[in-house]
Amino acid sequence: MTSSPDMPVIHVVDDEAPFRRSLLFLLESVGWQAVGHESAEAFLAAAPAFPPGGGCIVLDIRMPRVSGLELQRRLQAAGSSFPVIFMTGHGDVELAVQAMKDGALDFLQKPFKDQLFLDAVERAVQVSLERHASQRRQGEAQDILARLSAREREVARLLALGLANKEVARLLGISDNTVHVHRQHVMEKTATGSAADLARLILRADPRGLD
Repeated sequence: MTSSPDMPVIHVVDDEAPFRRSLLFLLESVGWQAVGHESAEAFLAAAPAFPPGGGCIVLDIRMPRVSGLELQRRLQAAGSSFPVIFMTGHGDVELAVQAMKDGALDFLQKPFKDQLFLDAVERAVQVSLERHASQRRQGEAQDILARLSAREREVARLLALGLANKEVARLLGISDNTVHVHRQHVMEKTATGSAADLARLILRADPRGLD
């Protein structure tokens, strides 16, 4: 099939070559771009970038050397946008449930029906796009806040909590006029017009930013 950078990409990681090839054939037969990897190490070596059209990883939970669970942990640590769908054997359901608690999107017990598999992939691709968009917005907000000095970040946080200039001045041990100047700089650098706008920006950068 002809690949397109705007199409989703499904990565299948399974050490059983015949099974891996059958899943790739199924995915391609319904129009998905699909890439096979014989091991977790092969996937890590390929280091696939997140495609504009989204995608997901279909991952066998038990593989030699680096397991599917270990690959999931490494992807999470790296901030990957790829959702993970685990494939499990009969005795691995407990492991798969734990994997979902740790962030996996779904698990399918082998053998599974084609349509069940394709439906899970469809859901995962949509989640990947939403997750990637959220990460992009978070990164943009973090970049904006990085323009502030350390003191301006302190002032910004207190303003976002709804404190008046006088309260900020008292808490930081500075003058009202200094707070006023910092406030102007914060609003200019972040292109925000109110404390509410500032609060939204801080929370977008870090959901715990106002704790």
